[in-house]
Amino acid sequence: MVMPRLSATNAVERIIAIMARLRDPEHGCEWDKVQSFATIAPYTIEEAYEVADAIERGDLTDLKDELGDLLLQVVFLSRIAEEAGHFDLNDVAAAISDKMERRHPHIFGDRTHGGPASWEQIKAEERRGKPGQTGALAGVALGLPALARAEKLQKRAARVGFDWPDAAGPRAKIDEELAEVEQADADRFEEVGDLLFSLVNWARHMGIDAEAALRAANGKFERRFAAMEAAEEGFAGQSLADKEAAWQRAKQALRNT
Repeated sequence: MVMPRLSATNAVERIIAIMARLRDPEHGCEWDKVQSFATIAPYTIEEAYEVADAIERGDLTDLKDELGDLLLQVVFLSRIAEEAGHFDLNDVAAAISDKMERRHPHIFGDRTHGGPASWEQIKAEERRGKPGQTGALAGVALGLPALARAEKLQKRAARVGFDWPDAAGPRAKIDEELAEVEQADADRFEEVGDLLFSLVNWARHMGIDAEAALRAANGKFERRFAAMEAAEEGFAGQSLADKEAAWQRAKQALRNT
């Protein structure tokens, strides 16, 4: 028997009901009903990355599944909030709908299109209405990957004029920070952080997303390393010189990947 396809509304209502059942204090799932905001947050981040991975691989079937997993996290967190009397999934949907209409006054209001500057001005106005959200760097999420957060912080600072005029400034700063790493002793951890921050700044000035660039480099390393291991019998026991030669052969074989 083929079950009828649910409407979008009914499908959402179904997952809400499933989560309520899983969280039922008496008859729910032992794992689900003891979870909290803090314990679910890491899964939410992980699922967002898996969505991005499916997009990067162009796997639309997987993307559908991963979007479902991500939606589950939103439903889960909303249910926890509802049980505590804070808000529910309808409030979440209403809040984002209000925000999208507010941030597109040229579509839903009577303003003319102001471009990206107008968008950022509206976001800044929203932050001013929140406690502790008054500075140029306010609201940059702590949960972002470090490279992505560094770039966002730099972009925020640039909006108020704190930025190099061109790529030459951050490029020179890399040499300065590299020298400080080499000269450092006890504070080398901090100096390496400064060097990475400067590399992100240089990439930003060249129009390169540092997070995406490093993700691509990771993928390239994985492909080449796997090919090298597959091609070299007894790879782990080889000398470093032999491994380097094998690496060069793998690079040559996969030079365009």
